[in-house]
Amino acid sequence: MEIECLYSAFLNATEISTDTRTLKKDALFFALSGPNFDGNRFATEALEKGAQQVVVDDPKTLPNHPKILLVENTLTALQQLATHHRKKLNTPIIALTGSNGKTTTKELIREVLQKKFKVLATSENLNNHIGVPLTLLQLTEQHKIGIIEMGANQLNEIRNLCEIALPNWGYITNFGKAHLEGFGSEAGVIQGKSELYKHLQQHQGQILINGDDPKQLEQRKNHRVVQFGQGKGSDFKIEYLPSDGNHLELKFREFFFKSPLYGSYNFSNLAAAVSFGALFEVPIKDIQKAIAKYDSENNRSQKLSIQGLQIILDAYNANPSSMEVALRAFAKNQTENNAVILGDMLELGKQSEKEHEEMLSLCLTLGFPQIYTLGERFKKATVAHPSIQKFEDLNLLFQAFKESLKKPDRILIKGSRSIELERIIPLLGTL
Repeated sequence: MEIECLYSAFLNATEISTDTRTLKKDALFFALSGPNFDGNRFATEALEKGAQQVVVDDPKTLPNHPKILLVENTLTALQQLATHHRKKLNTPIIALTGSNGKTTTKELIREVLQKKFKVLATSENLNNHIGVPLTLLQLTEQHKIGIIEMGANQLNEIRNLCEIALPNWGYITNFGKAHLEGFGSEAGVIQGKSELYKHLQQHQGQILINGDDPKQLEQRKNHRVVQFGQGKGSDFKIEYLPSDGNHLELKFREFFFKSPLYGSYNFSNLAAAVSFGALFEVPIKDIQKAIAKYDSENNRSQKLSIQGLQIILDAYNANPSSMEVALRAFAKNQTENNAVILGDMLELGKQSEKEHEEMLSLCLTLGFPQIYTLGERFKKATVAHPSIQKFEDLNLLFQAFKESLKKPDRILIKGSRSIELERIIPLLGTL
């Protein structure tokens, strides 16, 4: 099918839908298929629910029906439609990727830039081969900037997402030990994430980098970049001020920016947002307001207080890099009653056992008096100590926590998404 024909259908639709359960009247429905389902089977249901037209890739699906649009591959058609729409509007696009901190950084940049512009940014976790095109198709002529988060767990995924989104700007938060099973090694992670830089270099795009990160500096090669950091070579010289553990503060030029965010690992995320604000000429006072407004939520370094118990809930995701910085940040305000509750880290492949061992060893080095773990990977780790208790059942973990002789006053909760460590929060309310 010609892209202009598909684009005409898109312009006449109220929205794009890939799920009949949430489909709205006059939507353009894409019958996407996966390993365990065939989206073409839902074409009739989509029409019954009021879809204006349905895009399918099986010729047997309602042949000759006036509202059926047949394409070779529905996913490819969705991606090509998104790129076509993006080219039509020519909206400046900032692409973000990295091992840790993508969503926090995206939200900070959104807060800053929307002080001056109408901004569209990736919502929820729509950062993959389906989510990116769905986000791009939400762009309108009113949007002056798009911020696209890109996730990946293997090589060539970032490259493919760049070919869909065609970003003008790019920023990589960091390179860490995430998705090692798919990338193969930390070197694979660097190669995969740096596909964003490579795309921008090939298409005369612009790159923002953290000049305090040696791994970032190695990737700049001879390409012109804008650099922030504490070093003299930075285009944007930023000073990170001492933290009391409850907030972060940095200085840019002669101005101070105070953030309610927790954890020194968020300094670079804040600096990136300030830098993008400066690049897009957002007034300094508005950047300050935006930085002061945004706080973590949705289980990402979220600060909670339950009956006097101070909790850092960081259970949205975990890998060795993010868990290490979370543990070190938590240890900076060490007390005799600190406790950590750690959930398994997933997708680490052959390095899984080693990485879980190292996390427990780090906990002991940092001197946490109470260490609880949840999941079979931590359970199998050979590191043992009287302060470490390992569980595969959350209720048993909580019971041990409840019966501990010394009740903690501060807790760090950190684990991978599928472990769902946030389930312990209601239980803590019953102490």
